[in-house]
Amino acid sequence: MTISTAALRSLQALLGLSSAVLFAACAFGHGVAEGDASFLQSKQGLQFWPYVYLGAKHMVTGYDHLLFLGGVIFFVSKIRDVGIYVTLFAIGHSLTLIAGVWLNIGANAYLVDALIGFSVVYKAFDNLGGCERLGLNIRPEPMIFVFGLAHGFGLATKLQELALDPNGLVGNLLAFNLGVEVGQLLALLAMVLGLVMWRRHRHFTRHAIFANIVVMAAGFLLTGYQLSGYFLTD
Repeated sequence: MTISTAALRSLQALLGLSSAVLFAACAFGHGVAEGDASFLQSKQGLQFWPYVYLGAKHMVTGYDHLLFLGGVIFFVSKIRDVGIYVTLFAIGHSLTLIAGVWLNIGANAYLVDALIGFSVVYKAFDNLGGCERLGLNIRPEPMIFVFGLAHGFGLATKLQELALDPNGLVGNLLAFNLGVEVGQLLALLAMVLGLVMWRRHRHFTRHAIFANIVVMAAGFLLTGYQLSGYFLTD
């Protein structure tokens, strides 16, 4: 069987993208950059716009968020459904982010991040038809909301590790969350446009299978990395 030059080029591009996704997922994951952490701890009182900026930055560089959101909208063609799913994720994310830090609700960060990695695995597995083959009739809405809670709590555990000024904390958390939602919207627009163009490719179905396998592998790596941290860290 011969493979056309165009198909080879498409496969090479997809392999390159897949490698980048795997590297990004393992290298960056879900956290607050050292420079950003120092900035947050050095400021006192309400810092609205800096927190908005850092929230947006976290979202557009948070590869665990992007992998999950990309999986959620991968095969969704109706804008209405995209809006519903992203809104549910945003509500869940916002609730645990703000409440977790404000009320100082503690949890092991490794286990929370392992659950976030599992959310990536689950969505890619579902996109590959795995849930249907197992006879699991799981509606997407509750799962997206639940995993949104996990993603927000993951960031809350990171912020709890910082010495944040209690003065203006609620306002800063709201500003940070606003930035997260702005960053999410920007990332979502880019992903939707990319998927619209990708779906026009005649080999999209083949590429989609391979892409979701790669995303699922990235989710397993994220989960395994966090679980190893939990069991190996004193």
